[in-house]
Amino acid sequence: MVDYRVKDVSLAESGKKKIDWAEAHMPVLVSLMRKYEKTRPLAGIKVTGCLHVTKETGVLVRAIKAAGADRISWCGCNPLSTQDDVAASLAANEGIMVYASRGVTAKEYYDDIHSAMKLGPHVTIDDGADLTVEMHKAMSEQQAKKREREIEKERGYNNSGNANPVYGGTEETTTGVIRLKALNKAGKLLYPIIAVNDAETKHDFDNVYGTGQSALDGIIRATNVLLAGKNVVVAGYGHVGKGVARRASGMGANVIVTEVDSIAALKAKMDGYSVMQMVKAAEIGDVFITATGCKDVIVGKDIEKMKDGAILANAGHFNVEISIDALERQGSKKRINDSVEQYKLKSGNRVYLVGEGRLVNLAAAEGHPSEVMDMSFANQLLSVIRLAKSGGTMKPGVYNIDAAQDREIASGKLESMGVSIDSLSPAQQAYLEGFSEGT
Repeated sequence: MVDYRVKDVSLAESGKKKIDWAEAHMPVLVSLMRKYEKTRPLAGIKVTGCLHVTKETGVLVRAIKAAGADRISWCGCNPLSTQDDVAASLAANEGIMVYASRGVTAKEYYDDIHSAMKLGPHVTIDDGADLTVEMHKAMSEQQAKKREREIEKERGYNNSGNANPVYGGTEETTTGVIRLKALNKAGKLLYPIIAVNDAETKHDFDNVYGTGQSALDGIIRATNVLLAGKNVVVAGYGHVGKGVARRASGMGANVIVTEVDSIAALKAKMDGYSVMQMVKAAEIGDVFITATGCKDVIVGKDIEKMKDGAILANAGHFNVEISIDALERQGSKKRINDSVEQYKLKSGNRVYLVGEGRLVNLAAAEGHPSEVMDMSFANQLLSVIRLAKSGGTMKPGVYNIDAAQDREIASGKLESMGVSIDSLSPAQQAYLEGFSEGT
């Protein structure tokens, strides 16, 4: 029997159908799955993942399993992002030690992470760095105990016993990469991390096209609001903000961008959007979407200025961008539907919070389309294999995806779409690599 904790294991058949659907729309990852099920580069490797438990994640788990992973444990990386039928299928049909359900408390969320960690993984897969940070806490405790054992041994005692070595981990999202770079800068990173998020075939597609579409999908599913003619305020003009702004504009919205970075703000202005401070945007916005990865982007002074009927949603990883405390202090609250809460402000105006301020594309919808997650999770699989092959020889640090891997995945995606591109002739290659030819 495989140990697991899911909401309802009887949902497994429904989850399997969803995973099968996603697999049919993820040709790059599937081609890698077929390739590595023959060579099994993950034989003997234990993998623990902390990703949104969606149908696309189910395909990634299948690929890791096909590549020979010895055992796999899994947990969700957000309290509202787990698809319960997919979690059930991973447990019942794939034999995965999965600990996840939608709507868990903060304590239950971390209990699930700790349950998944008990596998003693060689490789971790993370989205937001919660698993990695918890692993580091546990490893620090283990190091302290190891030192105690060494002291005891010196005194004539012997109580040895170590957990599996951690070869390394991967990180899926911008927020997680920022946290882990900070951990590394502080000299406290204990094992190597491959920043999957920073691959071009991840952030230039997943973050832009995936979040751009799925964030608006979540808002529309939750509220059925008409975006055409609305003032849509996008906080942050990074990859996610660009995608959201582009999609909202395409649906007829008047897009307003708020930023703290002058270069990003200039790009937004040159792209044709209005740019202003949040305190001014708060007065005219109809829909607010945060996409910064930072906390306190929309705070009390902004909320107080909002018009009646304003909608607030967050596309960032953690629920810290919109101040929930400020909303709670305003006055009465009531639930409108499973994904929307109404707050009545002291002014008498009503504002609506989607998905409890958590990442709206998964809290109120199904997350990114399978086609775009195809590239992100192909990067994950190849990175896990890279770490497994290293056998723990890579030093702690945050590593980038190899450019050759990015090109391999992009080429595979183009091929699956029936697209052919030109190639350089020998003369062109020599020209680009040389310096002698001039005017």
